[in-house]
Amino acid sequence: MSRVGKNPIAVPAGVKVEVAGQEVRVEGPKGKLSRKVHPALTVTVEGDTIQVQRKDDSPESRAMHGLTRSLIANMVTGVSEGFSRTLVLEGVGYRAALQGKKLSLSLGFSHPVEVTPPEGIELEVPQPNTIVVKGISKELVGNVAAAIRARRPISRYRYADGPRGIRYSDERPAYKAVKAGR
Repeated sequence: MSRVGKNPIAVPAGVKVEVAGQEVRVEGPKGKLSRKVHPALTVTVEGDTIQVQRKDDSPESRAMHGLTRSLIANMVTGVSEGFSRTLVLEGVGYRAALQGKKLSLSLGFSHPVEVTPPEGIELEVPQPNTIVVKGISKELVGNVAAAIRARRPISRYRYADGPRGIRYSDERPAYKAVKAGR
């Protein structure tokens, strides 16, 4: 039995969970999410807990068991609390600004880079060198943050004025070794 998959998911107050066939719908104070479940799995709601069970012990259903449980747990957390990812811009002249809903980035190119967030994602710029991506879908928040970071990933070399690029706030870049002298 999967160690992750066998754990029940606690449903907080104010969150409503519906299972219709192979689709799980979660509704909470922050919004609604739905996801289709693999046919080899069954999802049951008992009171204020959700349980994911597999029908057989095939390798495919065993692989999907823990994954599906984690995805549903993330849906429950998303509609009740939400998710956020913080990006930091490092480099001389690197900064971000919000223009309406669009994010305008100065990243050392000859032109500003503009990012339009998809539906369900909110961008915040508390400081000119910090971007906060918020939303109820952990998957979508991570994808948008990765797309912004991909515009100018953090450099692996040390410059005299410090590192350059966009990194996650909890990321510690592995710098390459400096050329050794004799």
